[in-house]
Amino acid sequence: MIPNQWYPIVEAQEVGNDKPLGVRRMGQDLVLWRDIDGNLVCQGARCPHKGANLGDGRMKGNTIECPYHGFRYGADGACRVIPAMGSEARIPGSLRVPTYPVREQFGLVWMWWGDERPTADLPPVAAPAEVTDNRKLYATKRWTRPVHYTRYIESLLEFYHVTYVHRDHWFNYIDYLLLYGTPSKFGLDGRERYLAATRITNHRVETEAEGQTIRYSFDHCQEDDPTNTTHYVITFTFPCMVHVQTEQFETTSWLVPIDDQNTEHILRWYEYEQVKPVLRFEPLRRLLPWASLYMEKWVQDPQDVRIMEHQEPKISAGGVNKFIPVDEMNAKYISMRAKLIADASAAPSSPARAAEPEPEAAGRGGTAARATGNGRGAAGGRRGTKPKEDAAARP
Repeated sequence: MIPNQWYPIVEAQEVGNDKPLGVRRMGQDLVLWRDIDGNLVCQGARCPHKGANLGDGRMKGNTIECPYHGFRYGADGACRVIPAMGSEARIPGSLRVPTYPVREQFGLVWMWWGDERPTADLPPVAAPAEVTDNRKLYATKRWTRPVHYTRYIESLLEFYHVTYVHRDHWFNYIDYLLLYGTPSKFGLDGRERYLAATRITNHRVETEAEGQTIRYSFDHCQEDDPTNTTHYVITFTFPCMVHVQTEQFETTSWLVPIDDQNTEHILRWYEYEQVKPVLRFEPLRRLLPWASLYMEKWVQDPQDVRIMEHQEPKISAGGVNKFIPVDEMNAKYISMRAKLIADASAAPSSPARAAEPEPEAAGRGGTAARATGNGRGAAGGRRGTKPKEDAAARP
């Protein structure tokens, strides 16, 4: 996992102020909740008393209540109430949970995983124009897969595997008919054309100036029939976003580490431009992306995952793969990932946080993030995680 990055963890709409939401990300159990004003909070989920999961607890005003003994924690992480000790109890300062900086952007909740920094020193959430300027309707869904996120990302940075992985399930015949078949043959030649498209040509990789985004364009084609060609543009932004665009479809994936064995796939599917002139009613136009998401979750994606589950080693890194020229995007990702991990490890750590920090002004609501009306929540909290390098970064 790459330290000092913003990672998306859930959709913003999943976090309410009626009950907490427990998730596992970056090898840690987290709990997300909103106070009565709708302000977002992200904290470590383990109650320091006896390790119960606060994600199983309840909301009590502007605190979260542990389900085991009723200890209540505020947005700054400090314990406010211990019922067994009474209302006049002196609560030890060590009874607190870590609180992490979070932001709400692009319909997602982002958590800062890295060094402790003042809020003003945190960088913006990285996203390319394909996401920030995209005005298409879309649908979003997430699911968990038992593979390391590096392997998952690799599978989306190239598409010449599709001929061999996605060829036998009944659903693939819909692709053959609609995406590859020719009108003159009523789409019935789709499977033949699909299986014949095996060559990658005109491939080109570019890195943006800030060093966080890579773009890869290429043609996936039939060698002896240039009319049987699909043009791809794949945009990757660190730490884990893959945007895929073709004439037929457009998607954005965030492959978020749960731990070294599991990945959360947040997939956004955009409306089909081909049907926009026909379907003027927006709710109907959203149905097709939703249908595509469900088919991706239950049909297409499991076909890829079955391959990835049996890859060795489980974590990709430099020297693990024997790349060929058309794998330039994969090679670039691996080398840049290693550099970002090394840079984060070499950077001087911020000063240790005091045991009892001075609380911020009440108007700023302590260390929890404050979401604004335009969905661009300011980062809250001053406590970052203390990340460890994953297996790919260790010698």
